[in-house]
Amino acid sequence: MQIEKDVYGEEAMEDLGEIFSSVLKSGAVVYLEGDLGMGKTTLVRGVLRGLGYEGPVKSPTYTIVEPYDLSGFEVFHFDLYRVADAEELEFMGIRDYFTDGSLCLIEWAEMGRGVLPEADLVVSLSLIRQGRHMSLEANTEKGNAAINVLRGSITS
Repeated sequence: MQIEKDVYGEEAMEDLGEIFSSVLKSGAVVYLEGDLGMGKTTLVRGVLRGLGYEGPVKSPTYTIVEPYDLSGFEVFHFDLYRVADAEELEFMGIRDYFTDGSLCLIEWAEMGRGVLPEADLVVSLSLIRQGRHMSLEANTEKGNAAINVLRGSITS
């Protein structure tokens, strides 16, 4: 199952993230795909705002993971861009982050292939005219349920 939408501007990307947050409150694994500068971290900022986080949100390019504890709900924002070998993730205990109730938002998930769990949702961002084209695809029943809820909130 899939949804597509064109997004214009940083504020619109954050707003879209806030809409996504409504279906991510029970936890999920979300892969964020797209070249540098496509708005992956901006989308994460919107998700976190929608979940009630008010602090700064930065890309964890150098730290690999940035944790957010939102009243007992754990959100982990990963950026695997600088990972040379997926085995490095085993050494940092990456599997411990993936619990039933945690939300894991993963940029550059392809760098962790073979170690990461399957994504419930895959968000792909690409450049169009003066904006971004977003494709949201479900890979699991949890992902399909999320898309069914989002379909009414997101129109192409």
